[in-house]
Amino acid sequence: MNNKISFIDKCPLLAGLPGEARELLAQKAHCQHFSQGDTIYPSGSRLERLSIIAKGQVRICSSNFSGREATLAILGNGAWFGDTVFCPGTPRVFGARAHSDCVIVDIPGELLREKMKQYPEAYPIALEQISRRLWTVMSIIQDDVLRGTEARIARRLFFMAQMHSGGHKNSHSSFRLTKELLANTMGMTRQGVHRVLKNIESQGLIECSYGRISVPDLSRLGAYIEKLD
Repeated sequence: MNNKISFIDKCPLLAGLPGEARELLAQKAHCQHFSQGDTIYPSGSRLERLSIIAKGQVRICSSNFSGREATLAILGNGAWFGDTVFCPGTPRVFGARAHSDCVIVDIPGELLREKMKQYPEAYPIALEQISRRLWTVMSIIQDDVLRGTEARIARRLFFMAQMHSGGHKNSHSSFRLTKELLANTMGMTRQGVHRVLKNIESQGLIECSYGRISVPDLSRLGAYIEKLD
């Protein structure tokens, strides 16, 4: 892939780096192709790299010994993952799996940390991006403990839609997600998830098709969630 620089230039985590630093990252980055269902890396791995999705979707997930999978997020084109790149040697709590056929641009962790050290003005932007991720994860934990079923599902859909829309609150978002996968993510039955989705869909907040969920207006779904809270 010859346009690695275009994906690196658009990565919000790297926005604080000057152009020459991003150009060097692009020169040293390498691309990997994965088929749907392939493991990109398992949970517990100690890989030191930042990954950017050039094409397709990636599922950030973990599974137990019986094979049951819990999904934290499904990321699309342009999204980044591999937060532990700034904590070398730290095992990754969640693994990554190709949710669809995808292409990943990988930036070596040691080189990225070297460039961040060389250009410390890039740290505030990177810290903001990582802090937003942490806030989202803490919100999900809070949802699981304190909120009802409909609020939990609606907020999880809102989070996934945001990840696919680049954070634009008024935009439309569509992503591949089966009811079975959502049920596994929420620790619920498929039937229970289906009932809640039907209720949310009846209010025009989401559109469900085979293996896909669309959110016509993120701001409307967000307002609905606030009422549930």
